[in-house]
Amino acid sequence: MKIVTVCGMGFGTSLMVKMTIDDILSEIGYKAEVEASDIGSIMGKEVDLIVTASDMESQISGVNADVIYLKFMTNKQEIREKLLEYLNNKN
Repeated sequence: MKIVTVCGMGFGTSLMVKMTIDDILSEIGYKAEVEASDIGSIMGKEVDLIVTASDMESQISGVNADVIYLKFMTNKQEIREKLLEYLNNKN
């Protein structure tokens, strides 16, 4: 599975979310490739899951991937809950 975290510039916030997802996946023993990206760079990529802020929804439309929208990109509990729910529903 390929997961991409996305924010406007592709630096701080998306990198922090990527590290949080890496930690969660490591804890549960789930293997996935996780990368941080800016909004412009994801359009040509083949990914399984995008994790981004809910205010990016209009910019993400048209991307052929599942999307998790976060209300608060810095809330580790929200990231954990939504990611685990997604993985449980996928399996």
